[in-house]
Amino acid sequence: MASERVGSILKHINPSSGLEDVLSKKPDDIVITLAVRTPLCKAHKGGFKNTSLEYMIYALLKEVRERSNLDPKLVEDIALGNVSDGKAAYKLRAAALAAGFPNTASAYSLNRFCSSGLKATSDIANSITQGSIDVGIAIGAENMTVGGDAITDPFDPAVLSQSAESADCVQPMGWTSENVSRDFAISRAEMDAYAAQSFQKAERAQDAGWFDDEIVPIKTKVAGKDGKLEDVVLRRDEGVRKGTTAESLGKIRSAFPQWGGKTTGGNASQLTDGASALLLMKRSTAQALGQPIVGKYHSSVTAGLAPRIMGIGPTIAIPKLLSKAAISLSDVDVVEINEAFASMAVYCRDTLGLTPDKMNPRGGAIALGHPLGATGVRLAVTGLSELRRTKKKILVISMCVGTGMGMAGLFVNEAE
Repeated sequence: MASERVGSILKHINPSSGLEDVLSKKPDDIVITLAVRTPLCKAHKGGFKNTSLEYMIYALLKEVRERSNLDPKLVEDIALGNVSDGKAAYKLRAAALAAGFPNTASAYSLNRFCSSGLKATSDIANSITQGSIDVGIAIGAENMTVGGDAITDPFDPAVLSQSAESADCVQPMGWTSENVSRDFAISRAEMDAYAAQSFQKAERAQDAGWFDDEIVPIKTKVAGKDGKLEDVVLRRDEGVRKGTTAESLGKIRSAFPQWGGKTTGGNASQLTDGASALLLMKRSTAQALGQPIVGKYHSSVTAGLAPRIMGIGPTIAIPKLLSKAAISLSDVDVVEINEAFASMAVYCRDTLGLTPDKMNPRGGAIALGHPLGATGVRLAVTGLSELRRTKKKILVISMCVGTGMGMAGLFVNEAE
């Protein structure tokens, strides 16, 4: 059982023995000098519904260039996490040039499903560590209005016939949510209660202005009721439903009655358009350039599990990350877990023993939205902002990954 595997891993964690290293400041540390994102907008009907992926990337990279006060010639590589656009690499390259980065800055896209943004961060950090580059940008972006990542054509019979888990890799994500709720006896009431709490946290954070330092305003165009495009400036996340309660969510009908009936449009992550970015370099480079250091990227890990219950990936990846860093969960101040579905969020919360103030204190993807490729970076941006607000230090971000994987990353707040 997955829970037994988690317990086994947790027993081998050496609490706090690596804490000094995690919090230390060394010249070769990979640091973050800027962490920003666009507002998250409802797919198909929100502020980005008439905005292309390349424009979204361009608008955010332009903000990164202007806000960093860094000579753009110093940026050597840009990695984009994106799931659903096969032409994302072309669009990133064009957007980067338009945003004022010279043609000496290379660019590429990658896809590790929901953790694509964290993988982009890891790639850039590793390139800097290895000396391949000195300065890079990790960005995640997704235009879910245009496309998704659903499998429409069946896999080759020769592949599917070799392993039942091969067939599980094409299960729709809603199906895997129902598998988690059924296998681990998570009720609809528990899922709705968790989702309501996510909305309430996000509402409180938005009303208090806690998102203001992480969101950059984006100028774009959106079609009005008459179909004509109008100029707008987007400043706020659109998915937050004020006044949401477990009772109101309980009235929403099941989205997948054919697979179980507990997952709904109210207790699952929202389809969302948005982008997020991190500017990374070594500490010594940041100090030489006079760049403000807002955080440190320490490490990240990936881990595999059964595809049919892919949602519980954080309970596999987080213990693995903590074990490698030689710290315990008690050392971590904030844990940002992507709320793909309330079923997996409840399982992860309970299995890891996380409290509401420690797990997603500003709400998560159920309330804010989940632009697939952007979320891995978005969790870091939001988590670091929360650490700055509360003057806490250690952040872990994690997400489940379609086809049965988990990924987790460790970050440290260094804002003065």
